[in-house]
Amino acid sequence: MTTHADVLIVGAGHGGAQAAIGLRQRKFTGSIAIVGEEPEIPYERPPLSKDYLAGDKPFERILIRPPGFWDEREVAMLTGRRVVSVDPSAHVVTTEDGGTIGYGKLIWATGGHARRLSCAGHDLAGVHSVRSRADVDRMMGELATTTHVCVIGGGYIGLEAAAVLTKLGKHVTVLEALDRVLARVAGKPLSRFYEAEHRAHGVDLRLNTVVECIEEQDGRASGVRLAGGEIVPCQMVIVGIGIIPAIAPLDAAGARGGNGVAIDEHGRTSLPDIFAIGDCALHANPYADGMPIRLESVQNANDLATAVARQIVGDPEPYHSVPWFWSNQYDLRLQTVGLSTGHDQAIVRGDIASRSFSIVYLKAGVVVALDCVNAVKDYVQGRALVVGRVAADPARLADASVPLKSLPETAISPA
Repeated sequence: MTTHADVLIVGAGHGGAQAAIGLRQRKFTGSIAIVGEEPEIPYERPPLSKDYLAGDKPFERILIRPPGFWDEREVAMLTGRRVVSVDPSAHVVTTEDGGTIGYGKLIWATGGHARRLSCAGHDLAGVHSVRSRADVDRMMGELATTTHVCVIGGGYIGLEAAAVLTKLGKHVTVLEALDRVLARVAGKPLSRFYEAEHRAHGVDLRLNTVVECIEEQDGRASGVRLAGGEIVPCQMVIVGIGIIPAIAPLDAAGARGGNGVAIDEHGRTSLPDIFAIGDCALHANPYADGMPIRLESVQNANDLATAVARQIVGDPEPYHSVPWFWSNQYDLRLQTVGLSTGHDQAIVRGDIASRSFSIVYLKAGVVVALDCVNAVKDYVQGRALVVGRVAADPARLADASVPLKSLPETAISPA
């Protein structure tokens, strides 16, 4: 059993896996161990609410690397173990079973836990989140006896699950507390487009809707009671209302942070020899005007992992990667580059009715993000506008016949 690792990685998701891969790619010869709560070796998370839930991809096809990969690179996999405390001065972590593991460097890559409802019935059988393989396996095991599903939360996870379950023939109701879906991550035109798409596919999508409790029958969820008394009947409830960063051991050890563990541009926390990456890492992001944020994305996990690996091997390069995301719903491929938070202008490029268009977000005249629906060329070319902080002519941005790659050459100065 591993009792010490030169680099100990806590968390077996995208970030943890990429940290180990990045270290070996950079000829790090010390010992590496990955500690993960789940019994599985690292696997991709985005397919959980898409291809895996739909049954289109077996679990083996969403593994980040096959089992032999880790053996060949001498990365010890300590699966099914949860770290409950960290002693920064002794460089030791303690696991839930009382075991201890020493480390030279510690990379905290635990992501977060699904935020749960606080109302009555939140813990009933039939109430699910979409955070792990086990979560989705439980859902899949109940589908044969499920005809009606309530999805609470109109973010990407909830909408992706709604799309898959609708395609599987289920009657799906989406309940969103705000006045539009995707309200925290996208502009109103994109929200309205996805609302219309889901309704066109038969989803009962309700906005400004407050959940009062989960109704119970024979120990299982039987419906969702709304404020005002209406009960939406269902046999399955899926809760997609965000995550809570899994940082309690680092908090207890004195790490600076709040909504995540605070890190610098090399992934270093305030604790000696401890780094943090991925969903749980609170970092000053240049694409958010330098404000400290958490990013819940594969890109962020992988690129931060690479930055930490470079720091550990003595070849530092600060983390300044442009954020990007994607979402698949029905036959729609959404690709996002940049961060639209705080934008003051949203320009629709192309015809929304064609289901192939982009939305360009500006802030003080400068391009800060793009949402591209079935518009790969805009996504690829628009990246340069975001990275270059280009202040382009809004009329030309809106003209789909003008290639975005031509716009940096005709950029205007910010006002």
